[in-house]
Amino acid sequence: MGQLQSIFNLTEICAQHGIEHAILSPGSRCAPITLAFTRHPKITTKTISDERSAAFIALGMAQYTKKPVVLVCTSGSAAYNYAPAIAEAYYQQIPLLVLTADRPPEWIDQYDGQTIRQENIYGNHVKASFTLPVDITHNDAQWHFYRTINEAINKTSQPFGPVHINIPLREPFYPEEGKKIQFTNDIPVFKEELGIPSLLPSQLEKLKKDWSQFHNKLIVIGQTDSIDFPINDLTEKYKIPVLGDIISNAHGNKTVIRHQDLFLGGHNGKVHQSLQPDLLITFGKSLISKNLKLFLRKYKPKAHWHIQPFGKVADTFQSLTNIIRTTPKTFFNTIVDEKDHSLMLQKQGFFYKTWNIEEQKAIQQVNEFSTNEPLNELEAYQIVMKILPSECSLHLANSMAVRYANFIGLQPQQAKVKVFANRGTSGIDGSNSTAVGSTLISDKTTVLLTGDMAFFYDRNSFWHNYDLPNLKIIVFNNHGGGIFNMIKGPSDQSEYKEYFETDQKLSAKSVAQEHGFEYISCNSTKKLNIALKDLFESKITTILEIETTSEINKKVLQMFKEYFEILDTKTIEQND
Repeated sequence: MGQLQSIFNLTEICAQHGIEHAILSPGSRCAPITLAFTRHPKITTKTISDERSAAFIALGMAQYTKKPVVLVCTSGSAAYNYAPAIAEAYYQQIPLLVLTADRPPEWIDQYDGQTIRQENIYGNHVKASFTLPVDITHNDAQWHFYRTINEAINKTSQPFGPVHINIPLREPFYPEEGKKIQFTNDIPVFKEELGIPSLLPSQLEKLKKDWSQFHNKLIVIGQTDSIDFPINDLTEKYKIPVLGDIISNAHGNKTVIRHQDLFLGGHNGKVHQSLQPDLLITFGKSLISKNLKLFLRKYKPKAHWHIQPFGKVADTFQSLTNIIRTTPKTFFNTIVDEKDHSLMLQKQGFFYKTWNIEEQKAIQQVNEFSTNEPLNELEAYQIVMKILPSECSLHLANSMAVRYANFIGLQPQQAKVKVFANRGTSGIDGSNSTAVGSTLISDKTTVLLTGDMAFFYDRNSFWHNYDLPNLKIIVFNNHGGGIFNMIKGPSDQSEYKEYFETDQKLSAKSVAQEHGFEYISCNSTKKLNIALKDLFESKITTILEIETTSEINKKVLQMFKEYFEILDTKTIEQND
């Protein structure tokens, strides 16, 4: 079997595994891989020239579909540009199949063009890394070739994650003129049957016994795609408080506590002690709330159970005692015993009430807070979050964008708003591209909320030839890295303006003009509602740029936090 036919068969194996999408970046060494994917009838391909953006676009597609997306690039430094998105996919558990073309091994380190050391190039940030054999003329080598591809595809699942296949190729890279590419149907394919682990009866019995002995139970949900069991039953029937950041996608449940980052930041030790759990149950991945993490690290539970079917578990709160290898739905359906209902209510009632009092105070703060200051980011986020399309995909860039959105939160009536954020590594480098990937694969409106630094950093996300009519981008432009003006330390340094804030005069208008997008600008509260109406009514890709100043944003956020502390002090005095 020739080299080219083996590459064509690689694509056929991908198709038989159900892979439907591939993102390709132009190059010579990867030409046979590119041709194989573009000509396969069951795989949809798109070409993105910037490999860094291409990888985040693929991530956005896989994040939305929960299915592996293929990435293809040429040899050399092109492969390194995939690294940020691959690291994000690894920590966020998103399936990517990364195919990098390479020189044959005898030409590595010989100053041949576009040649670097590509084996295991992504280190520990992929689930596995494979290198295909160069010479596959022997039957055993063919078996090895096909076996490796199957193993790699299967490895992208359970838990999901990125897998790398390095493909050394010799010339020729192109089929002979006039020769049609043929895909071999009877190719060796083996699939892994996926299943969910279940607890043994003895394990379940012990957990039930331990469960009944804890008084104050608390559930914390990290980043998840969706919640597939009735959270309201746990809170209303069993009086167990459930906490979820905006990236938990638990906002559709009316009883979920959503503002813990606000009220855990302003309390004295007396109130914190009353919120301390005996048993902490967690599932999902990362959390936005630093105040929640600090609180649980200081006021540790007696036991911390983390529910996760597969993969490595993080000890985020430094209190982990049990890793429970099943799904949250299975766990809660089996652990909660109706016979313990009245006893649980009695023990949990006060604890549940204490958490909900703090949540209601935080909601009061968010709803009642107002200033006479000019348009600022906090006020703008309050307005934007309330009028999002009812069934949109909401992408939140990192830095202040995801934090503001978390302060404000979504309402239960916005249950069909699906929240995405690159909180695996929490970098700003691929926010635009991830939203573009989601838009390319979905008919729903995709809304990206981003700061100016993240937006301009990833402007190559729009450097392609694909229409994105459902993409609506809201850029909060304070002309610098505003977060460094918010946190203690950087703003006190003499180098702050030049080396931390990154003062910039750019406008999103130039990006819109360059790519043929509609552009709307706004710098006042009065204009914002009209601008948002125009944004969501637009039939093409549209950028709304909201201009504010870093100084006013900082002032308003400080007033916001101080206002909460005043409310908190009054409540403590009344209770005393």
